[in-house]
Amino acid sequence: MTASPSEASETPQAPQPPRKVTLYRNGSVYTAADPFATAMLVDGDTVAWVGSEQAATSIADSSMEVIDLQGGLLAPGFVDSHVHLTETGIALDSLQLGGIRSAAELLDAVARSAGSGSAGPVLGHGWDETLWADPALPTREELDRAAGGRPVYLSRVDVHSALVSASLAGASGLEGLDGYSDGASDGQVKRAAHTAARLAARKLPADALRGYQQAALAEAAANGYVALAEMAAPHIGSIEDLQLAAGWNTRDRAGEAVPEILPYWGQLAGSVEHARSILESLGVPVLGLAGDLNMDGSIGSRTAALRSDYSDAAGERGSQYLSVEEAAAHIAACSVLGIQAGFHVIGDAGLDAALQALDRAAADVGEQRVRAAGHRLEHVEIADPDAISRLAKYSVTVSAQPAFDALWGGEGRLYAQRLGARHAAMNPFGSFYSAGVPVCFGSDSPVTPLRPWSSVRACLEHHNAEERISARAAFLGHTRAGWRAARYRNPMAGQLVPGAPASFAVWEVEELMVQVADGRVQSWSTDPRARTPLLPALDTGSDPVCLQTVRDGVELFSAGSL
Repeated sequence: MTASPSEASETPQAPQPPRKVTLYRNGSVYTAADPFATAMLVDGDTVAWVGSEQAATSIADSSMEVIDLQGGLLAPGFVDSHVHLTETGIALDSLQLGGIRSAAELLDAVARSAGSGSAGPVLGHGWDETLWADPALPTREELDRAAGGRPVYLSRVDVHSALVSASLAGASGLEGLDGYSDGASDGQVKRAAHTAARLAARKLPADALRGYQQAALAEAAANGYVALAEMAAPHIGSIEDLQLAAGWNTRDRAGEAVPEILPYWGQLAGSVEHARSILESLGVPVLGLAGDLNMDGSIGSRTAALRSDYSDAAGERGSQYLSVEEAAAHIAACSVLGIQAGFHVIGDAGLDAALQALDRAAADVGEQRVRAAGHRLEHVEIADPDAISRLAKYSVTVSAQPAFDALWGGEGRLYAQRLGARHAAMNPFGSFYSAGVPVCFGSDSPVTPLRPWSSVRACLEHHNAEERISARAAFLGHTRAGWRAARYRNPMAGQLVPGAPASFAVWEVEELMVQVADGRVQSWSTDPRARTPLLPALDTGSDPVCLQTVRDGVELFSAGSL
């Protein structure tokens, strides 16, 4: 029997839990709504109000949780626009090789790890031979002896090559693959051989993969991140790995609150039908067939595709992994489906190929379709003015990593060693902004750490003064721009105004100020009448300390001091 409308309205309903209301006060709130705001009210998952301390006193009541910011800064949470969850977790839990300065030190570290009593392969990350007095690398046989026969996989800092032991090389069938040399004097593998070695070292049970991802998410939350763009791809990990990453978005938030995952899958599609079949095969929704779909490799491993030779390796110009025709077909297919396409592009020849592919796709399916899809390119470290203009023409978002410049830019450092005078024009953030190219920022973790304020500082202190941008522009590139680059469903994400998602972090800061790249505008931008929101001073020698991270009103991390 069907109940009448009046009877249905009288049916007892399960009581709904009251919405949590929290008032943050006695600090600074970074908001466009009021640059002098000191308080913010959160109602459930939404920002309800921002304003002054005096107004906060008038609206506070016993039904609210009141949190004293103790002079801290409450600001939109960071979005990392390029990460690898499982790789980050493994790097956090494996041998840390960034401080190694010789092959002998590296072999000693492997021997200590192999003798620790744990089973499975010896994994490590972060070695960089350009920092060694003698750049000679250990051989596969030396790695085998140091590890007592256990398989060894040690990724270079850029994760575009690795050192592998003879046992791992044999087990993963590297012989004969591109990037593996029988006569090599060291154990480094690149290109196809590196892909095979990495996948062999990543054949882990689901529980282990999930544990590594959880460790990466915890690290991100503790550093103020509320969202991470996961750049999955077949050469990096399995579809199961992608499914586990995307699955964090559907877990019970009360039991396991983590940053939101913005998932991408970097697999090449040859047609619209092929693209549809790839998407259907994944078993989870993704934002696009983009991210680490490699057009080329990296500068450090000399696999980035260059127009002219590497300065320290005559005759070498890197590797272009995709043809213009393949890339154009991929862009066209994604454009027709209205999803994002994208590629990993670092070298100038790699960018030339990507831009030619955009031209061909536009000729095939129409420029408007290409522009509307919001395609993206990762890294884009070498771009001349003409290339930058063409990126702007197609509204392509550049997802860049400022810490690359901080680590490897400048005279005498990695980029100068590999590229000579060409290094001065790398990572042209200021030129991107001036030309109207949409830009967002990330870490490429585990290549660089999940340290957002260090990344903001790297934009402000770019080795090329002409490419510096203000702290405010860099902060927006690490927050609001990250949501926009992912074409996020809520256009208000990344800002703290009434009606926006309550996703933010609270920071302990020494001083708040306006920091710009050009001293000529310093005087007016710091004037209170300019109403420019203040950010932490980044010239103090230390980064702000994260006290709390909240996503959609749910706490992800707390230092316990608020």
